Amino acid sequence: MPSITVDGHPIAYAEAGQGPPLLLVHGTLGDQRSFAPQMEAFAAAGHRVMALSMRHCWPGQWEEGGDFTIDRHVADVAGVIAALGAGPVALLGHSRGGHIAFRVAERHPHLVRALVLAEPGGELDESLGGAPPSGAQGAAFARAAAMIGSGDVEGGLTHAAEATGGPGAWARRPEDRKRISRDNARTLLGQVDERRAPYSRASAEAIQAPTLLLGGDQSQPQFGRIMDALERVIPHVRRVTIARATHGLNNDNPADFNAAVLAFLAAPKS
Repeated sequence: MPSITVDGHPIAYAEAGQGPPLLLVHGTLGDQRSFAPQMEAFAAAGHRVMALSMRHCWPGQWEEGGDFTIDRHVADVAGVIAALGAGPVALLGHSRGGHIAFRVAERHPHLVRALVLAEPGGELDESLGGAPPSGAQGAAFARAAAMIGSGDVEGGLTHAAEATGGPGAWARRPEDRKRISRDNARTLLGQVDERRAPYSRASAEAIQAPTLLLGGDQSQPQFGRIMDALERVIPHVRRVTIARATHGLNNDNPADFNAAVLAFLAAPKS
């Protein structure tokens, strides 16, 4: 399995195709396999597709005392892009990976030529119309992590899935996606102290890359609120709603998801 070493740590990835780099960043309890429905389509469209496995995620594992912060993962993605030496890349992130991709584009604008945020996770600060961070999702993930840490892996994964997908989300999830979550279950122990800052108006206004926001038409409302706020202030932004899709939109309806991403990447950028 190929990898790129960043600050002494190998970042593993799956790769397909040739052409301009398109990096994919997974969300909570995911890894490079989370983007299996995208690899062939994006490669066929002329991209060198690289689906990253973030530090400590499969094929690695969570280590007590390891660094699982947002800042660490942002630095890892930026390090991978710099190591490629291919100039600015197209960067796509889903959920927590969307937050990471957002921060890479905010902090390292020279590394990102196009940005796709698929239901980016997080919270809004008061400058974007949000109340002070409620911590509801963080609290749900902390409870799930405690369950996993005590040995109740299925219970913890069920609780985490329902925090983002609503009641019954884990039961409805296909077995191949459950396997990915099980393989990464203990990373949730690291994520409890990830130190994720809320989105602010200043951070959204700093995004220079043309940006596509993608959401599922059946997703939980908190993701729509985040995208509503970001859509108002990111300078060069488009938004597409994916039909018949929940928070796992790239897996729920890969045909429409892939078509929306490829149309955006092919369109002239102003």
